[in-house]
Amino acid sequence: MTRLADRLADLGLRHTASTLDDLLALAAKKRFSPTQLLEYVGEHELADRARRSVERRLSRSKLGRLKPIADFDWSWPTRIDRDAVEAALRLEFLGRAGNIVLVAPQGLGKTTIAKNIAHNAVMAGHSVLVITAAQMLLDLSSQDSARGLDRRLRHYQRFALLVVDEIGYLSYDNRNADLFFQVVSRRYEHKSLVLTTNLAFSDWATVFPNAACATALIDRLCHHADVLKIEGKSYRRREAEEASRSRRKKRSKSS
Repeated sequence: MTRLADRLADLGLRHTASTLDDLLALAAKKRFSPTQLLEYVGEHELADRARRSVERRLSRSKLGRLKPIADFDWSWPTRIDRDAVEAALRLEFLGRAGNIVLVAPQGLGKTTIAKNIAHNAVMAGHSVLVITAAQMLLDLSSQDSARGLDRRLRHYQRFALLVVDEIGYLSYDNRNADLFFQVVSRRYEHKSLVLTTNLAFSDWATVFPNAACATALIDRLCHHADVLKIEGKSYRRREAEEASRSRRKKRSKSS
């Protein structure tokens, strides 16, 4: 049996190899015909490969902790286009290599929305990477050769969906601006981007203050983009205030 399991594993039938004893017992119990046995093996191998494929894509996506969109409080923002956000969650932009730009002050859920878009893309079979602007530019700027830089640029080019979070919290020099421009240009009209920023495009001069490419960068981002603006007060501030009130109530009751 061990020898048979090893041969099945060598053939790529990993699920069958790992569950061989149970499979044979089930086949004997239900008196599977050869055809039924092969159908059962094929069905369960495909299901197991689909599961492992999702797990690999989730791992490679660097998605991290995810707050489900079902928990998103749509009534809290003073301005949000729910229909447009839900269209993005349905991945309608991916087929046309479009972009999504989520513009909102800190604490209004733009990263939550971006991560849920990424998660939906993974579950739909797409390759995805989620990364902050600072992490991506640090990676690119640390390359010490033209070949190394080109290899990393191709890395950020290959994903069906690239999610770049937190643009606008730091300012960057000309080299970093040029690197970001190269990422956007390589993906332009080929593959989709989702960006989150706390700044309107008119304020991006504070992010790339001396970059000659800033205008061209924004032009490429906006050309095939749905710009989704969210306005209101911070969720996190509301949660902190509610937690503070709860603690005060507990203290007053105990006293």
